[in-house]
Amino acid sequence: MAFQTIITPEQLLSERDPDWVVIDCRFSLNDPDAGQREYAEAHIPGAFYAHLNRDLSGRIVPGSTGRHPIPEAADFRALMGSWGARPGVQVVVYDHGPGAIAARLWWLFRHHGHASVAVLEGGYQAWIGAELPLSADAPAVHEGTYPERAPIARAATPAEFGGARLVDARSSERYRGDHEPIDSRAGHIPGAASRPFGDNLDDDWHFLPPDQLRERFEGLGPAADQIHYCGSGVTAAHNLLALEIAGLYGARLYVGSWSDWITDPEHPVATGDE
Repeated sequence: MAFQTIITPEQLLSERDPDWVVIDCRFSLNDPDAGQREYAEAHIPGAFYAHLNRDLSGRIVPGSTGRHPIPEAADFRALMGSWGARPGVQVVVYDHGPGAIAARLWWLFRHHGHASVAVLEGGYQAWIGAELPLSADAPAVHEGTYPERAPIARAATPAEFGGARLVDARSSERYRGDHEPIDSRAGHIPGAASRPFGDNLDDDWHFLPPDQLRERFEGLGPAADQIHYCGSGVTAAHNLLALEIAGLYGARLYVGSWSDWITDPEHPVATGDE
């Protein structure tokens, strides 16, 4: 059985094959190296570590890109190969628990044509909450590069916004422009709907049932017409994962997101509610 959206800690423990690839991507914006320090102390046995800024993002060009552009394709495929990922091999990714960083890595795998990738439901907190095994040992790096394959998940640019339904995954406060703790301008892209990624989860950081997720997004029109964005192309991937769980397919990610949009002073900005 291939897991392509989410997997529970119990499923990972009971069904894990020796070839499975597990990747820890815990990360904190306030302390970018905290996740790697925590990984060194303890992690799911056999898990590799991936850093949001160094591994899941490419080179930032000031005034031209957002805060987390995607890595160069060849670089990321080499990284996939070093983790032991091969076509058909199950990959499981996890972060602290909410799943935003893990969803970014989930999307990157799919962007490079790898379908068998799932986010650990509830993340590391769910794993330790279930008192499952831990390790401080880092696995051996593999040789080889993941082959070039057609993307499953697609990215979008502002040139493709015409006729699309834009969806903002940031908090309602940031969407309205009431509060902007990170980027230099506040507000949202005109015409975008607000669907904060945190509302995809219950209080235990588990995704809502598929029917409830479907209800969140169905009013926005066909998923294939939707382009999701956030601050820098991370939490918007969480909405794309929620759509897949709900059985709604084809939505795209504006990787540069708000931090890319505001690099162009000619781009309009809206504030307030929809």
